[in-house]
Order: sequence, then structure tokens, then C-alpha cells
Amino acid sequence: MTYKLVAQDDPILSSKTEHFDFDNPPMDATELFENLKETMIKNKGYGLAAPQVGIPYSAFVMGDPNNPDTIFSVFNPKIVNQEGMTEMDEGCLTFSGLFIKIKRPAVIRVRFSGHDGYVDTTDFSGYTARVFQHENDHLNGICFVDRASKLRLERAKKQKQKLDKIRKKSVGVGK
Repeated sequence: MTYKLVAQDDPILSSKTEHFDFDNPPMDATELFENLKETMIKNKGYGLAAPQVGIPYSAFVMGDPNNPDTIFSVFNPKIVNQEGMTEMDEGCLTFSGLFIKIKRPAVIRVRFSGHDGYVDTTDFSGYTARVFQHENDHLNGICFVDRASKLRLERAKKQKQKLDKIRKKSVGVGK
């Protein structure tokens, strides 16, 4: 089952999520994983957090939507160490078509559970570290636009407007 993405102004996006209790699960963790995964693939994202579809629990999925075998679940994540800084363009399924340069740690050590409840500790770097941090922010009520300077956010919005106009013209909308 695919979920519907919530609107950009939905209050759940600015709220901290609840810990997912594997001893007394609020919902089936495997079903949540499969539905988030299906929704992420359908929307061509590289990550999707539960709050983005209106679910208030500490869970997200991430991986390559073109290679579903790479997609894995993350429940109750914690970043335990970080090193270096890097700046890259980021986008978000909630803010479709908006891309902003965001500065984040380059390498992170994380601890989380999979949908099976097994706890793992691992290191991520590069794009994987960025996606993990972006989705983890959603669990803490932070959207990537909150991390952008006003100037970068305004530039990104103007660029999105230009691209939207070009797309409308190319498909013959508004003639």
C-alpha cells in the first residue's frame, strides 16, 4: 500500500516523533517498512520518513528507488559520532522540485534498529550519510528548508518557479 504525502504545512512535519516500541509495537513494523518503501519508490525518492506520510513514529526508509534491494529500514536512529563537513544540494519529496545547498557532517556513525528490531551500529559517508541525516531530521521535526539560509531558500524558490514555467510550456499547459 502506498501512503499519501502530507502537505508542506502539516504540523506533523514540525513535531518530534515518538519512539517505536518493539516490545509493544504501535503498528506492524514490517508492514510500515514495506509501505514506506513502496511509497518512496513510487515518488522516486532516496529516503522517506514516517512523518512525511502522517505517521508519528521514529522510522524511515532509504536507498536507491531504482534498485529496491538497496532499500533498508531505520527505526529509532541515533547519530553517535560525526566528522568533517560537506555541502551539497538536497531535495525532499515533501518540497517537490526545490533544491537547496545544505551543509552537513560528511561522515557519521549511527545506531538504529531495522524493522526486525535488531540494533545495528554502522558508519555512513557521502550521499548515504546525507540521506540518513535528512531523514533523521524529519523525525526531529526539522525540514531541510529550516537548515537553509534565507538567501539560499529564496534563490531555490525562484529557481523552482523558473523550472515550473519551463515545464508548463514544454507540455503545452497555459497556452
